[in-house]
Amino acid sequence: MTALTQNDRADCLAGEIADQFKNQPCTNSTGSNTIPGTEPQYSDYPNLLKKCHLNVTTTRDGQIMPACVPNLDQALALTNFTESQYAAHLNDTKFTGIGIGTEKNWIVVVLTTNTPEGGYSLGTNSDNGASRLGAISSAVGVLLVGLFVVM
Repeated sequence: MTALTQNDRADCLAGEIADQFKNQPCTNSTGSNTIPGTEPQYSDYPNLLKKCHLNVTTTRDGQIMPACVPNLDQALALTNFTESQYAAHLNDTKFTGIGIGTEKNWIVVVLTTNTPEGGYSLGTNSDNGASRLGAISSAVGVLLVGLFVVM
C-alpha cells in the first residue's frame, strides 16, 4: 500500500465540503453508508474549487469520501474509512495524496493522484484550509497514513 502525502489543496477542498455537510444529520444513507451511485452532488462544486484555487480538470481523478462520525470519535472514523465502500479507494495505489477536513460530526477525506487530472496542482492558495484541521482530523490523518505504511 502506498503512503499518502498531505495535499494542501485537497485539505482545502475537504474542509469546504465538510462545511457543506455540517448541518446534515447522520443517517444510514449518508457518508460511508451511501449506496454507490447515490453519492451527494455538490451544487456549488465550481465555487468550492474556486475557493481552493483548483480547476475541475485537475481534480477529475481524485476521490471525495465524506463520513458522518458522531462526536468525531477517532476509532469510529477509522472504521468508517477502512471497513466501508471507501476501503477500495484507500487500497488503490493510484492515490498518492490526501486532504482531510472536519465540521461538526463530519469528516471528509479527499484522495489525489500524481496525474495531471488528479493531482490538485493548479493555482496557488495562501489559505489552503489547514486552519480548519483540528486535532481530530490530524489524528485521523496520522492513523490513515500510518495504516497505509503498516500494510
